[in-house]
Amino acid sequence: MTGSGFSLAGARMRYREANAATLRWMLARPRLGGDFLNTKANSLSLGDYGDADGLRGPACLYGWIQGRGLEAVAMHAEFFKAEDPALASELDETGRALYEALCRLKRRDGHGYFCYDHDLEPVYADSDGALHRQAPADDVFTYSDAFFAKGLIAGAARYARADLPEHLTYLAEVIDAIEQQRFQMDERRQLSPRAAADEPDDFGPRMILLGAAGLLHRVGLGEHSAFADRFIAHVLERHFDPESGLLRNVPGADVCNVGHAIEFVGFALDHFQGDAEPALVQQLQSVLGSSFARGFVGPGLCLSVSAATGNPLSPYFPWWSLPETIRSAALCFTATGDGEALRIWEQADHAFFTRYWRGSLAYQTLTRNGPVDFVPATPDLDPGYHTGLSLLAAIHAADRISIRPLRKVSERERPN
Repeated sequence: MTGSGFSLAGARMRYREANAATLRWMLARPRLGGDFLNTKANSLSLGDYGDADGLRGPACLYGWIQGRGLEAVAMHAEFFKAEDPALASELDETGRALYEALCRLKRRDGHGYFCYDHDLEPVYADSDGALHRQAPADDVFTYSDAFFAKGLIAGAARYARADLPEHLTYLAEVIDAIEQQRFQMDERRQLSPRAAADEPDDFGPRMILLGAAGLLHRVGLGEHSAFADRFIAHVLERHFDPESGLLRNVPGADVCNVGHAIEFVGFALDHFQGDAEPALVQQLQSVLGSSFARGFVGPGLCLSVSAATGNPLSPYFPWWSLPETIRSAALCFTATGDGEALRIWEQADHAFFTRYWRGSLAYQTLTRNGPVDFVPATPDLDPGYHTGLSLLAAIHAADRISIRPLRKVSERERPN
């Protein structure tokens, strides 16, 4: 417990109740197309989106959201089987149906796609919002593939373990595409090898796929996580800016997405499972500290800051980076016992639950003037992924801290 009254036991209870509330809200909603999660609600009004809302409405199914949601549902079902068996049973009913639905899409197309129309055909929206048929992805892979692969592995580990080799092959294909420059970040245009090769060297794809490593450890498949070591080394070697302590989105560029940097730290520590070189842990904690110090300049973490000046580059403060900070700070504190990590954990917790949280959902985006209707990625609300899985990781961290003494990194082990 800190002097302000923050306690790990209190945080654990708060996170458990928040996740349960979100999941119950989601489970109570009618599924899309019979099997898909429905989080199509406006984060300001909490009203449902309808057909008149176009790209936000039920006629557009977002593969990103469904892949994220399957991972979240399966992982929370595992957690709640001891804490709340009835909730776990409801999650499993939904999870099995969603797993089968995503398997059908992946097996039909060989890929997951960002957006599907009412006939479940892959589409993308142009700058005017008009839908166009998406080109077959073929050898190009995307963030939607990343989220599909993670979700399918989580789902198969719980519902269909005989399918795991198929989904592990899919994950390996996404990893290979990233390392061979066949990964296209922008899914709001035609997919093509040229478009993928012409994109900047952003660390986002490696960061997102890094999250699969911790998942693999949790489902007993840690032997497939070696790619994570390569990804971590690549990001720190190419994107870490020693002057600011930040991760540059693209080497040599000025823009830093501090939320993505903090998410990277959490995924890296989750992969190491408490077994990493102290100097590397300290470097990761320094990225957390620098990113939080530069980004936490309003109600939450600014969407992006300048590496050169540290100044905010966006008026927006999205919700998701605060739960990601809770995860990263909790894992840092577990690894080092450093009071600075605990201070960041406490600040992120306080900001999220006093400024964003609404009882079962969060405002998606705030500015300094309050909540705004700004959608950075997909209009559907979070299906227990950023918020839920981040807080679930912090719950597990609090549990580990409560049953063993913290190992503190000595001064002589700290990097120069």
